Amino acid sequence: MFMRFERMGRLKSFEVPTVLKHGIGAAKHTGEEVKNLGVSKVLLVTDPGVKKVGLIDPVVKSLKEAQIEVVIFDQVEPNPSVHVVEKGTSIYKSLSCDGLVAVGGGSSMDTAKAIGVEVVHGEPVLNYEAAEGKKPLEKRIPPLTTIPTTAGTGSEVTQWAVITDPVREFKFNTGGPLIAAHLTIIDPELHVSMPAHITAGTGVDALSHAIECYTCHYSQPITDAVALLAIEYVAKYLRRAVSNGKDIEARYGMAQAAMLAGLSYGSESAGAAHAMAQTLGGIHPVAHGPCVAAMLGPVMEYNWMGEPEKFARIAQAMGVNIHGMSLEEAAKAAVTAVYQLVEDVEIPTLAEQGVPVEEIERLAKEAFNDPQTVGNPRDINVKGYEWIYRRCFNLEKPTLETKTTKIPVEIG
Repeated sequence: MFMRFERMGRLKSFEVPTVLKHGIGAAKHTGEEVKNLGVSKVLLVTDPGVKKVGLIDPVVKSLKEAQIEVVIFDQVEPNPSVHVVEKGTSIYKSLSCDGLVAVGGGSSMDTAKAIGVEVVHGEPVLNYEAAEGKKPLEKRIPPLTTIPTTAGTGSEVTQWAVITDPVREFKFNTGGPLIAAHLTIIDPELHVSMPAHITAGTGVDALSHAIECYTCHYSQPITDAVALLAIEYVAKYLRRAVSNGKDIEARYGMAQAAMLAGLSYGSESAGAAHAMAQTLGGIHPVAHGPCVAAMLGPVMEYNWMGEPEKFARIAQAMGVNIHGMSLEEAAKAAVTAVYQLVEDVEIPTLAEQGVPVEEIERLAKEAFNDPQTVGNPRDINVKGYEWIYRRCFNLEKPTLETKTTKIPVEIG
């Protein structure tokens, strides 16, 4: 492992700009915590569903009790576009807000981060796309407090925002330590009303973050540590949280799993599953959680040969007894365990999510061009992505049944 670090010849770093506070009922302390950040008027960023079911109510109550003015922006949509960000920025500026609070899932937290970028830089967030030729972030966003109501994206602690450019049908990243939340408040009580299908999709998304960041080329000891614990927590608590939404222990465990998996990103990236899900989500209006969840098993089936030792350790974290197994058997057991979990929590297939099988070639090319391809633990090209997509649609036979079956990969 450390020899790989040396071969890469680059300085690795790990930063945690976000203060983490958590506990059952923690949202009731939002006002005093936000006030300590020097904020007097917040733009509360959320989506219509979260507002409708009343999840913002204890947050708003606490903010007002702390004599903080609250402006509610509830126009966040799934896969938030640059237009939603622009609307939020306009309201923030016109009403002279001086801080941000995001309540909801990854879309709300990413939108709030992107609004912060536009507020301090005075330019569209699109100008700060994390791609060659674009500007790096230069200023810290206004004080941002993230309060997740789902346990999946980890956006409460990540240094990234994912925003959709509808013109290009493309989801782009913007990020770095300057975009991270100043504070996150994790309260499992806000998760108990989450429907089972959302619990499942977001939960496997957290698992995907942990597995990809643990096995990708950007991994390092500290990200390995948090990723492995996140995997253990998902394996222990996700089925319970899906089956009994009011199981507060399971909700707390999954909230911690999502946060830990978010930390495992560090300031880097993931791998093929997120390259696929991110590019697919820019083309079709699929929810990110179930989308990446449906892809995780086939991606692992492709990738296990790239990091067999780590895949064997994933099997252990998933609760598999690997005693007496060969390295290959243990690595494959990790893939099987994830397939079983995805089946148990009833993740819909890509076909059931409305993804057209006819677009495999286009989707494979888009995934290959995504920056996260670079981190994938096994070398992959367009043909490799096509195989994974075909496996997602059951157009390829499973490869775990025999030791001789090979996944076709074009060389050169």
